[in-house]
Amino acid sequence: MDLLDNITRYLIEEELTLATAESCTAGLIVSELARVPGSGQSIDCGLAVYSPEAKNRYLSVSFDTIDAHGLTSEAVAREMALGALDNNKADVALANTGVAGPNPGDDDTPIGTVCFAWAFRHQGHVHDFCETRRFDGERNEVRLAAAHYALERIPHYHRLACGNHSAA
Repeated sequence: MDLLDNITRYLIEEELTLATAESCTAGLIVSELARVPGSGQSIDCGLAVYSPEAKNRYLSVSFDTIDAHGLTSEAVAREMALGALDNNKADVALANTGVAGPNPGDDDTPIGTVCFAWAFRHQGHVHDFCETRRFDGERNEVRLAAAHYALERIPHYHRLACGNHSAA
């Protein structure tokens, strides 16, 4: 629980409120964070959005983006994070889309591939960052690793959004 405690403390100290837009992890990011007593003061909402229609309806992800880049792409993750930030009372939004298994994606995306996006609202500006990672393991191991990774990267990208370019 050290990771979860540390991220909760960071969110509270930095006065950040989190929204998640989760496809691959299906709400696990916000669920994991909610295990920590007191974390609720830093959580605005968690959305589980699997289908392209749900991504479009709740997060304004463009069908053109999905068609051009595929569901498992940084472009889709970015639009998901920006949609979550725009539609909620949050300072930070995390999003992911990927293939947890047991089968590869429709476009043969390898099992364990997850695209992430983090979006921050800071001093009237929005900053966003994306990464793609591949995790080993069975379906739920991939989901948990992806959820923890998304949370663990919040301080790094928050520091960058705030102008600290030497963030580790």
